[in-house]
Formats: sequence, structure tokens, C-alpha cells
Amino acid sequence: MISFEFFPPKTEEGIEKLRETRKELSRFDPKFFSVTFGAGGSTRDRTMDAVFEIHKEGFDAAPHISCISSSKSEILDLLEVYRNNNIRRVVALRGDLPSGEVSLGEFAHANELVGFIREKTGDWFHIDVAAYPEFHPESQSPSSDIRHFKGKVDAGANEAITQYFYNADAYFRFMDQCHAMDIQIPIIPGVMPIYNITQLARFSNVCGAEIPRWLRLRLQDYSDDITSLRAFGLDVVTSLCENLLANGAPGLHFYTLNQSKIITSIAERLGISKR
Repeated sequence: MISFEFFPPKTEEGIEKLRETRKELSRFDPKFFSVTFGAGGSTRDRTMDAVFEIHKEGFDAAPHISCISSSKSEILDLLEVYRNNNIRRVVALRGDLPSGEVSLGEFAHANELVGFIREKTGDWFHIDVAAYPEFHPESQSPSSDIRHFKGKVDAGANEAITQYFYNADAYFRFMDQCHAMDIQIPIIPGVMPIYNITQLARFSNVCGAEIPRWLRLRLQDYSDDITSLRAFGLDVVTSLCENLLANGAPGLHFYTLNQSKIITSIAERLGISKR
């Protein structure tokens, strides 16, 4: 199983680029495409537009729904719009506070959102949630982190997608913890291709994903040679994916950044069949 995440483009040029990216990646017969949701709902309409377009093309589209700064009525309205348009899958997240925002809204945590979706819509939606093999950046301890994750599962999540990582052992140990707590849902590794070190470091600082020292130093050594950096990154990420799949990962979810070239190379190396 392979799936891809996009962000909603802001411009007509970005919309056209995403269409080309989606056309390229659709050849790998993805289980679904997901579309992110900006902090505080800042991309709501653009997220919807992308989701509906993907759905009309015949693919399963999964909008991200972030509950931070949202009221229950706003979330319910959003769910009704998606339900009325036959969208059957959502990615339920707490989300990040937009800059300067202090109000949490009526939901403090993602498990509350998951429970609300189940309460109001029953089994209509397949609900994906986030998982953090290297721990959520706000978590107080590894034990509290896994308890919070179990809370989302107990509230009705069907599946989870992890934050990206480059240390496969983090995922395998996380899975051992989940099995020990009788968490049975599929947990799909999230995969971030390596495009450049500055961008990757910025993302990782925000989300708490670790760039191992050996990898960071090698990437820094290639910082003036983007071709060699991406070739090296392609080898690293492909090897990571091979390791994950060979040792029981149920699929891969790629954070595309609305680009297809590197991911296409990874998928081809992995032998993922095309349509």
C-alpha cells in the first residue's frame, strides 16, 4: 500500500503543478491522496477544492481536519460538506496553533476530535490519525506519548500515519510498544524524501523528527552540490523503505511537498507496480 500527501496550492501555477504531480504519482495506484489543512483552518477552501478535484478523478481523497481553534459546529459543518460529497476518509489531527493564536477552541486534543467524528457520523469516515515513533515534540515522556496515541485509537481511529523518521529502529520499537498495549490498527510509516538540508532541518525542528548525526553531516557536506545531495538522499530513503517493508510495515505514506520526481525514483526502485 502506498499513499501520498499534498498541500493545497495557493496559485493557478501551483494548481497546475499539483495536477501534473498527481498524474505522475497516480501511476503507482495509490490507496489514497491526502491534502493538508493550514494552521487554524487557514486553507479550508483550498483544501476542499483539491480534495473534490482528486475525488472527481476517481481517487480516494482524504482531507486533513485540524481541530485547533475550531468550534464543534465548524467541524460538524465541515464533516457534512465532505459527507455530502461522498468523501469517506479523513485525517484527524489536533493541528498547530497559527502564529499569535491563543485560543484552543472546543477541542484540546486529537482524541476528542476522533470521538466527535464517530459520535456525529458513525462509521461513515475511515479515520487516520498521527503517530510519533520519535515522540511528539510536546510530549512529557515516552509513556505519556503512547498513552495519548492509544487514546486516539480507543476513540475510534482506523489507521495511523507516522511522522517521518530516518531511524527504522524508532518505528520498530514504537510498534513493539503498540503491540504491548494491544493497539491493533495499521500504522503506516510516513516517508520524507530529501530535497535539501535547509528545508529538512527546518521541518525537523518544528515536528521533532530526528536527523541522525551521520546523515546530517553527510547532507551538510553535499550542501553546495544539490545533485549529489539528492542522489545520496535517494539511496538513504530507498534503503529505509526497503527495510520497513521487509520487516512488516503495512505500507508507505509519502510527504510529497507537491513534487513527484524523487518519489517516482524511490517507487520504481522498490518495484511498486504501475498502472
